[in-house]
Amino acid sequence: MRLSTSLTYAGDPRAAADEVASWERAGLDIVWVSEAYGFDAPTIMGYLGARTERVQIGSSILPLFSRTPALLAQTAAGLDAVSGGRAILGLGASGPQVIEGWHGVPYDRPVARTREIIEICRAAWRREILQHDGIYQLPLPGGLGKPLKMLTHPVRDRIPIYIAALGESNVRLTAALAEGWLPFLYVPEKAADVWGSALSAGLARRSPDMPPLEVVAGGLLAIGDDVTGLRDLARPLIALYVGGVGARSRNFYHDLVARYGYEAEADKIQELYLAGRKDEAAAAVPAELLERTSLVGTASYVRDRLQAFAESGVTVLNVTPVGDSARLLAQVRELMTA
Repeated sequence: MRLSTSLTYAGDPRAAADEVASWERAGLDIVWVSEAYGFDAPTIMGYLGARTERVQIGSSILPLFSRTPALLAQTAAGLDAVSGGRAILGLGASGPQVIEGWHGVPYDRPVARTREIIEICRAAWRREILQHDGIYQLPLPGGLGKPLKMLTHPVRDRIPIYIAALGESNVRLTAALAEGWLPFLYVPEKAADVWGSALSAGLARRSPDMPPLEVVAGGLLAIGDDVTGLRDLARPLIALYVGGVGARSRNFYHDLVARYGYEAEADKIQELYLAGRKDEAAAAVPAELLERTSLVGTASYVRDRLQAFAESGVTVLNVTPVGDSARLLAQVRELMTA
């Protein structure tokens, strides 16, 4: 497995770049830059490209609805150029609250949009004249637009596209068309039960010219003899996603945790969170879910978790270190190669 981690939404980007340089020296392979409704990710990614030498730099994620497909292609090509071919275009649908509340764009047809954006981006990187007839109309019918191709020459004509997907249709599309898959709240022991059929169906349609699908998953990381209590640090985040990211009737993370076998717990977390009782919602997150979505424990325990993630198909271990990030990344890198 390769090793990755993510930058948080907040903080000083310049100080974060110093950290990423130290993580690179510790053996990090990929750094992911998030974008919700704080700083935009590409600006930070471009700065990281100038401050690092080897690590790949990926967006996790750029929302499908916030940019046109052509702009997504331009952005990825520009990042790939300034980083010397180290960009990863991570895409995802986000959710109705952010897309409609922050961007003011209707949240509709996310899976179909994903497919069309992949097609248009790859055509743009090949410097083909963009003509598309679907949700995205290129050129726009009845107007003054003309078919165009990218002015500049991308460093690569096939920049890797990773998709954040949880639902069956989106996972199936990701397995068929994308270079990588970014699941969230990944439980390796349950992955085959929840996603196995969708992955198999998508992989059956995957072109033989495509590389093997990369699977990026992991969780909180802490290594030591008395660290298991640190798993509780994930409670507020899991409660936020299961309880508050999305409406009561449409929350992908709630549905995922329910599919893992925690249906009653997911309902309780959502009920408490939406009632404003966030601390109680966090307390309701099952201890077993915290354990299975993390790598927190002794070195031998973390080694066992590494094996579980690898055996489930994970190819990129994505961790959130608690403590000295560079030291922990070096430790887990050593465990991965032992």
